[in-house]
Amino acid sequence: MIVLKTFNRKELEDFISSGAFQQYDFLPITKHRALSHLKNPKAADEDTLLILAFYEEKLIGYVGCFPDLFVIDGKEIRYAWLSTLYVDSEYRKKRPAKALLKKVFEEYEGKIAITEFTKEAEALYNIMGVFEYVFPKKGKRYYFKTDAAKMIPEKKPETKALKPLFQTLDAAANLLLSIKNLPTQKPDFKYEVLERIDKESIDFMTDFSGVRDAEEINAFIDHPWVLEGRKDERYLFSSFADIFKYFWIKIFDQNNKLKACLLLQLRDGYLKIPYLFSNADLDEVVRFLNYFIVNNKMKGFTSYQNKLNKAIQQSKAFSHIYERDFHREYLFHKNLLELLPNNFNPNYQDGDGDCMMT
Repeated sequence: MIVLKTFNRKELEDFISSGAFQQYDFLPITKHRALSHLKNPKAADEDTLLILAFYEEKLIGYVGCFPDLFVIDGKEIRYAWLSTLYVDSEYRKKRPAKALLKKVFEEYEGKIAITEFTKEAEALYNIMGVFEYVFPKKGKRYYFKTDAAKMIPEKKPETKALKPLFQTLDAAANLLLSIKNLPTQKPDFKYEVLERIDKESIDFMTDFSGVRDAEEINAFIDHPWVLEGRKDERYLFSSFADIFKYFWIKIFDQNNKLKACLLLQLRDGYLKIPYLFSNADLDEVVRFLNYFIVNNKMKGFTSYQNKLNKAIQQSKAFSHIYERDFHREYLFHKNLLELLPNNFNPNYQDGDGDCMMT
């Protein structure tokens, strides 16, 4: 018989501080991800943050919950994102994944959302018959360097033996691209690069409606899910990277007035833009991004910011070598959808949900 154990904020804090989470064959959470959950401004003390599944006292699976909320007409609608779901392959016939999901639905009364899921997990969610696809987003990934040594073996594992050849070709191609980008100049307008959101930016952001405010964004900048260092192979989700950093960017107009703010996330040569706040044209943002990417020798940049992507398409200042279309789906439990107004759209930015953290 499968036994489930839930952890609210206090219980998770005790679980981590005692070191008890380290006793299993695989880790159900990392210490720094748990700390981030504990610091989540939208998590209530009674919210369930982690659920473990045991069979004959052996840990066989877990699911992570990441509380969030909408404020609609002054009323809070609390829900949670499924941030992790893992089961030991040896025990899948015991159906621990379904048991874990049903427990999550019970804990949050079905008010559950999911995104950035694997194909395998998506199949399970569809089998449950309680989720609907909503609010799809179109994005772009722009490439500034070749990365055949990584991309080709991932898509075609039979080519792994050719990785040294791909590395040589990458080095030659990227040397030529570096020479091509030598004329890229530092922007001629004022900008600032900070580690977190400052007071001036907070004041600027008050003119924009959004799911996440500056306090919450700063909380996750200060307590990331991914740290720089060597990955513990016992944890199957994102936890460590060679390089993982956030940058808060401020761009000013000719009158020294703040014109745009954006959050950038760098992970192992690839850049994302979780948040962008601007009502002005984005020409300076595009020019800054191009300089930032070239100057830091990044491989690629992913954006689900539609207005920004349009500005990039119209700009001659963005020196990418090719691009790919990306698509992001969101799954909402029917119980959550029933609480939302007709034609409701959360207008998620790229960093909303748990996307900012990985």
